[in-house]
Amino acid sequence: MSSTTKQPPTGAPATAGAGFLARLRPRAAAGTVWYLRLIALLNLVAVLLTPLRNTVRHHSEGEYFTPYLMTTGLATAVLSLFLAVAMRRRKRAAWIFNLGLGGVTFLLYVLALGWPGENHYNQHGFNYFSTVLTGLFMLCLVVSRKEFTSKGDRSNPKMAVATFFGGLVVGGTIGAVLVGFYNTLSGASLGDRFRYAIFRMITIDPSDKVLDVINVPSWLNAFINAMGAVLLLLVIYVAFRSPRGKELLNPEDEERLRELLEKQGERDSLGYFALRRDKAVIFSPTGKAAVTYRVVGGVSLASGDPIGDPEAWPGAIERWLAEAREHAWAPAVMGASEEAGVIYARHGLDALELGDEAIVELDEFSLDGRAMRVVRQAYNRVKRAGYTVRIRRHGEIPEAEMADLLSKADRWRDGQTERGFSMALGRLGDPADGRCVMLECHDAQGELRALLSFVPWGPKGLSLDLMRRDRETENGLMEFMVIELLEKGAAEVDLERVSLNFAMFRSVFERGSRLGAGPVLRLWRAVLGFFSRWWQIESLYRANAKYRPIWEPRYLLFEKSSEIPRIGLASARAEGFITAPSLPALFRRRHPRPTAPVAATAGLPTAERGGKG
Repeated sequence: MSSTTKQPPTGAPATAGAGFLARLRPRAAAGTVWYLRLIALLNLVAVLLTPLRNTVRHHSEGEYFTPYLMTTGLATAVLSLFLAVAMRRRKRAAWIFNLGLGGVTFLLYVLALGWPGENHYNQHGFNYFSTVLTGLFMLCLVVSRKEFTSKGDRSNPKMAVATFFGGLVVGGTIGAVLVGFYNTLSGASLGDRFRYAIFRMITIDPSDKVLDVINVPSWLNAFINAMGAVLLLLVIYVAFRSPRGKELLNPEDEERLRELLEKQGERDSLGYFALRRDKAVIFSPTGKAAVTYRVVGGVSLASGDPIGDPEAWPGAIERWLAEAREHAWAPAVMGASEEAGVIYARHGLDALELGDEAIVELDEFSLDGRAMRVVRQAYNRVKRAGYTVRIRRHGEIPEAEMADLLSKADRWRDGQTERGFSMALGRLGDPADGRCVMLECHDAQGELRALLSFVPWGPKGLSLDLMRRDRETENGLMEFMVIELLEKGAAEVDLERVSLNFAMFRSVFERGSRLGAGPVLRLWRAVLGFFSRWWQIESLYRANAKYRPIWEPRYLLFEKSSEIPRIGLASARAEGFITAPSLPALFRRRHPRPTAPVAATAGLPTAERGGKG
């Protein structure tokens, strides 16, 4: 009998080794993050506790080494914390920084321990501990190299250098002026005062050359030191910030999105808002689905459901998430439906219920019945006052009339800030939006008093976009216009359903007022009721509930719970609740001319438009 000996496949050990290394990389990357967090904590504790601070300083200045970045300084604590955050986001720039600085530190430690001749460094076991700990950190960096793939902005190094030197000039000038006011000694020139401030910002201790001519109060020294700490924070932020999104919706992308909406637009009432021109878009490999988003403060903020065929949604979502991870953006979705939330969850995102969207089916709406008595009375009161409503598509409005509508819409807006992102189109009167529907309300004298604008939701649906009215008009005017649309929309614009406002935390108000509600729910309702004094959370829910709508839940989707504050801030910026004033914004037209492409956000303050957007 002949026998054959089976040989292991060529490359099997290498494959096993590669698999082990692949499993080890994430743990090594996590090890670098936890090391930096621990060092940041120890530095902070050393700043607060004098015995530990003195011990570490004795080690650093004497015959001992301290592990990488352990210096007992507040600046080093801040630096370690920023590096830990950047490393957790897998930023390659942070990896390179740590490799360079840590590598030099480790090399110096090894040379000091092995340097021939008389020295005391190799006589202390703590130095070996510090060297080994620093070496383990470097080993983790090398092993986890492929984990750090997030790209930074190419302009970051130049901006960091410019920020550093520019901050020194500004801080040194401010410090020199203050030193000139509060210096109790004479003989200090402007150069001496400037040099004193610069050294205070960089090293905390000033140069010995100026101590004989400068003596200032302790609070001024602390102020200059604080300027140095702020400068350090700015430089670190600029050096490791994520790149900003620059690719916005171009005409070709917009045309492709309109084709997808033509086929699948009835799936999501927020679908048409994907056409905002301050968003970017990523299509699935097949081109049958897309995710639209905007990058705000390092957050890739998508809104609503993906556009197009649900079977192609995973492809678009995967591409969007891959781009976010490539640039260290935190992925988040505002206002996703339950159907989209389930698919996003399969890709690693978690969900938090934001509230509910109010949807009214025209064939089920009626003003009859006791439950509608208050609404019916308000409607009849406004109608008896002689108000009338005209309903027509934007494409049916002549250009001169549209210009007049835009002018009055700007005049009636509350405040300078345009609000809206996830549930606002961001433009009014654009020729490309001819299928949008305008409601114009005139008083008994024929004067225009209010406007409502709706975007298409499939072939027979509308979604509220913009709401404006003259502040001197009758109470209940908006309810009158909405009911006119619900009563006459089927005949006027072939309408079957309308998406009205968004009620944030609706379920809390509804369940919290019921008999038997638990103490936690009641407390949560009380907290929201308190904040409703400023943000009208509860009043929006009650304003929606009067139409007896169908409530559709909407969700916030996120990857990590720790990113929720950052996402909340980015959402507030995108929606226009947090803005940075600038001269161009003060002189910009509130609504662009209909013939020009627009990229400015638009919408309404929550108090005016019912909170949708």
